[in-house]
Amino acid sequence: MATAAPTRLSRRVVALLAITAGAAVANLYYIQPLLNLVGDAFGVSDGTAGILVTCAQVGYFAGLGFLVPVGDLVERRRLIVTLLLGAAAASAACAAAPTFAALAAALVAIGVLSVVAQIVVPLSSTLAAPHERGQVVGTVVSGLVIGILSARVFSGVIAALGGWRLVYALGAAAMVALALVLRRSLPLAPPTDAVPYPAALRSVLRLIADEPVLRQRMALGALAMAGFTILWTSIAFLLHSDYGYGTGVIGLFGLAGIAGALAAPLAGRWADRGHGALVFTLFLVAIAASWGLLALGRSSIVALIAGIVLLDLGVQGAQVSNQAAIYRLRPDARSRLTTAYMVAFYLGGVVGSLLSATVYETSGWGATCIVGAAIAVAALVLWTVTRRPTAIG
Repeated sequence: MATAAPTRLSRRVVALLAITAGAAVANLYYIQPLLNLVGDAFGVSDGTAGILVTCAQVGYFAGLGFLVPVGDLVERRRLIVTLLLGAAAASAACAAAPTFAALAAALVAIGVLSVVAQIVVPLSSTLAAPHERGQVVGTVVSGLVIGILSARVFSGVIAALGGWRLVYALGAAAMVALALVLRRSLPLAPPTDAVPYPAALRSVLRLIADEPVLRQRMALGALAMAGFTILWTSIAFLLHSDYGYGTGVIGLFGLAGIAGALAAPLAGRWADRGHGALVFTLFLVAIAASWGLLALGRSSIVALIAGIVLLDLGVQGAQVSNQAAIYRLRPDARSRLTTAYMVAFYLGGVVGSLLSATVYETSGWGATCIVGAAIAVAALVLWTVTRRPTAIG
């Protein structure tokens, strides 16, 4: 039932998919710099306001598990447009929330609907021709990463200019605009499978059991994300305690990670040329090496920034390599493959954030870097042990 890929996907469509992925996933992160403002607005403590971040993440996990698999079962242009309009409604509800509970509920809805980004990524793989698939996926993932890293900066700046509600009002407008443009610009993307929805959910577990490459890449993705969140969970503490930076300056450090997003299209291009395994190894080495620079970052801001760039480059390159590998396994089940992989990926992030907070509090920045380096070495060992019997790309 899959549609044959065109000779070449237009740059305009690729750019639209990348922008959509980035804008959709950014909805999850707008709340993070706004917690103090929201807490003051509703008269709740900082700890209570922090629950809002959890609400968005819980919704996202639910969407990954129960909504993303639908991408294999229905026409995807209509699904993407519908989800974007739903995200617009949820963002508008955030902007107009009369109570803290209403805002929390709206953020859960935003989390669920923001998984449209994880439907866009496998769709880009389906629409692309085989000779450009890795590069197209890399470009779309690059847009997604830039959306994550720039969301906090955008949110903080807009809130400073017009209040936290304006952030969500603009987010709602962006979702509506993208829905209208994609409705006119995307080609029809028929379903790739005709199984009932309950069977599709069960098949995610069957894919994990049947595909060793999927299991391998899930584990490698979880380790990479664990390292990524170890850095970004603890770096704010370092920048505040050792460098004396305020919240605004700390937020700008997220922009250093955008340089790493440039690795995503390159990783895809190299995978298209048959060099995926070698390049993936180099990305893992880059992640491991970055922790040496980050350890020096306690006394050198230059080393710290260089470490951020190198780690983000390695993680994003590895992410594209992983997705390029799993999308070759079952073209009819790319959304369900995405569900399996991304659930493992974000679970790695949860473990990494818990480790980071605990280790930094008890032992400081140096010990945190040791844990990050140990996880990076574990990923290299796992890849070395498993690549021969299972490696693809």
